[in-house]
Amino acid sequence: MASVGNGTEESGGGGEEENFEDAFENIPVASKMDLKNALEECSMALNLFLNNKFSEALELLRPWSKDSMYHALGYSTILVMEAAMTFEQQDIQMAISTMKEALQTCQRFRKRSTVVESLSNLVSKQSMDQLSEEEMHAEICYAECLLQKAALTFVQDENMINFIKGGLKIRTSYQIYKECHHVLQMTQGNKSKIETYYQFEGGVKLGIGAFNLMLSLLPGRILRLLEFIGFSGNRELGLCQLREGASGSSLRAILCTFTLLVYHTYVSLILGTGEANLQEADSLLEPYLQKFPNGSIILFYAARIDTLKGNFEKAQLRFQECIAAQQEWKQIHHLCYWELMWCYTFQQNWLQAYRYADLLSKESRWSKAIYVFQKAAILCMLPEDDLKRTGEDIVSLFRQVEGLKQRIAGKSIPTEKFAVRKSRRYASSQPVKLILPALEMMYVWNGFAVVGKRADITENLLVTIEKEEMALQNETNHNEYYMDDVCLLQLLKGLCLKHLGRLMQAELCFSKVIQSEKQIKYDNYLVPFTLYELGLLYKQQDEREKAIRYIETAKNNYKEYSMESRLHFRIHAALDSLKVSPASTP
Repeated sequence: MASVGNGTEESGGGGEEENFEDAFENIPVASKMDLKNALEECSMALNLFLNNKFSEALELLRPWSKDSMYHALGYSTILVMEAAMTFEQQDIQMAISTMKEALQTCQRFRKRSTVVESLSNLVSKQSMDQLSEEEMHAEICYAECLLQKAALTFVQDENMINFIKGGLKIRTSYQIYKECHHVLQMTQGNKSKIETYYQFEGGVKLGIGAFNLMLSLLPGRILRLLEFIGFSGNRELGLCQLREGASGSSLRAILCTFTLLVYHTYVSLILGTGEANLQEADSLLEPYLQKFPNGSIILFYAARIDTLKGNFEKAQLRFQECIAAQQEWKQIHHLCYWELMWCYTFQQNWLQAYRYADLLSKESRWSKAIYVFQKAAILCMLPEDDLKRTGEDIVSLFRQVEGLKQRIAGKSIPTEKFAVRKSRRYASSQPVKLILPALEMMYVWNGFAVVGKRADITENLLVTIEKEEMALQNETNHNEYYMDDVCLLQLLKGLCLKHLGRLMQAELCFSKVIQSEKQIKYDNYLVPFTLYELGLLYKQQDEREKAIRYIETAKNNYKEYSMESRLHFRIHAALDSLKVSPASTP
């Protein structure tokens, strides 16, 4: 069995690994499929998947996908991943249909009575025979399928009925995980544990860990409401469960690892204060880099970690390796294009940044509005001669943005709404140009926290900002956006100064924005975001009370501004890092 665990080989020497890919070339279809065989075959499929053999992984799982719960889960999960990356309606429909079949397959293996009845019998210390080993696995597989089906429901349709259905599926999935976790705790002392038990344990740790970690990110008010209806958002428990799952040898070890990597490399940056645990991310990824050196998903995370360390040049090479590693799933290329666009933006290599924004706007369906806005924003940064050579019309691009906006789960995407609002400056017959829009979007994605790792690049950005600041000061005819633009530049300048260690000057810049609040006409987001940044500045200087005061002012005194929910996520993370209990922040 080729098991994927924490990257260490459980048996055999190097020779087995050398013939790794050949071993999967002619895999016979199994004639019978018990739980042990199913887990072994799914482990093979996972190895194929991590080696970029996506179609082969699907083909291996397909024959038993209607008769084995693990084949059903694996097969449908790959299709869900593909649908999530392509965003094509036909792929989403196919994934939903396959996930429905997977749920039916898992249902056949579940105990006839409801899971809560079955597990409550266990909890009351009745015979363990009440839930067979196969039935325990069926519960975990069912919960995983249900969670993915709920996520697809949100994406597929915007009507309120589907939204409620999706929410109920998530709650049912969570209840199953909770009951399975209870079973796990009861059987911890059991000496006769077998391989399939550890696979069940891995599934529980993934579910409990992911739920707790992701719910812990939610702002206090929402979290308290969810806890009232039975959810739990304990970050430390979530991290602990995922770490234990990642260090095990179950099929879900890689999923626990990926969940932690997403948290450290994206979630903590975009929805947090930007303080990512890159040391843990490195150690989690290292065994997989050894085992799958050409695996595109593994290479992608390695490159992303390099980006977050400020090693932009190394990251660019690794993203190119990731692109070259496979041609089957072009959507992984699109993820790389997005990251490369930002790497070049950080370096102010605008032509290269434009190249990747252009590729995204033409090839990816994820968010056409953002891609076109980003392309236009980058073009705004180019010298006139370079702009002419591209043959692009900036005004025309900005005017396209509003028509490209989409809705998910009945809601507009906040960053798209922001892009649409900014683009409206180009809607009239006499457009008013945006000021450093590429750097403003960089801030939206918390890019200054990344750039701040490199003093040389931060200095270069500061030069660009101060040059724009001087040009704005020298303008004699001020348009209606003048103070909005002045305050934006002060915020961006303050961020650069903060990361360069010039804290008093940074404080001065942030204070200017707050003092100008009544003169800002359109960009109402600037004041609450600046208050938050000023709070982080005081936190950096160990002025805890001051930090809390400014962050709570941003939280409690402002409403209905662009990207409000994103700031509330960041505020929650900041107050959590300052150890402020939700009860003290209404």
